[in-house]
Amino acid sequence: MIVSFLKFIFYISLLLLIVIALYPGSLLGLLICGDLGFQPNLAKNPYFTPIPIHLYTHASILNHFIAYFYVSMLGLCLFLRSHNFQKIVYGLFFLSIFLEVLQFIIPKRTFEIVDISANFAGVLVAYYLIKIYKFWKNYNYN
Repeated sequence: MIVSFLKFIFYISLLLLIVIALYPGSLLGLLICGDLGFQPNLAKNPYFTPIPIHLYTHASILNHFIAYFYVSMLGLCLFLRSHNFQKIVYGLFFLSIFLEVLQFIIPKRTFEIVDISANFAGVLVAYYLIKIYKFWKNYNYN
């Protein structure tokens, strides 16, 4: 029962990731502040001061990393023992490239190679954490 619910959450999270990535403008900015041009940060500024303009790119990279890490960890944990595990990994890599490339043609969206890098990093970190978990789990049984 709980696994079915978590798979539902995983698929809804994927759908939200796709909608947020392809919506012209900032859907989160529209929902939170009523402004399509405002891009909210998922990570809080630890110094409680306005973020300088040159650091907004870093915040965007962190947002991409967090989003793909979350979706990847959820999906990979759910399909850990499934024969679809490797397909999930490849699918997440493909999705990160595909959604970013589509931003070439979507108004008010821009393609950025650093965003693809952050997406890949989120998937890779989740993948290697799961691989380490699997290794230690098998090591402890032997």
